[in-house]
Amino acid sequence: MKVKLFATLLLLTLVLNSSFPQTTMASSISHLWEGYCDKKCGERCSKAGIQDRCLKYCGICCEECNCVPSGTYGNKHECPCYRDKKNSKGKPKCP
Repeated sequence: MKVKLFATLLLLTLVLNSSFPQTTMASSISHLWEGYCDKKCGERCSKAGIQDRCLKYCGICCEECNCVPSGTYGNKHECPCYRDKKNSKGKPKCP
């Protein structure tokens, strides 16, 4: 009886421990990606008239598309996902 209980607990411990490194790694990658988006959107929105709104929508688009076009305007051909996102009115969502 004790051997079965020990084996079950050991197996359960191994399964639980194997899931923690993956969670930690995913968290680290998402933090790196946020830094990337912040930097690229800061560059993209540096000349925007309404910077807060530009940064907000650029950040949303960057996280969903994993890219931001270079420069402060145009170049959307570099990132088709970013280019093709539309708001509810059918206008471009991403600055």
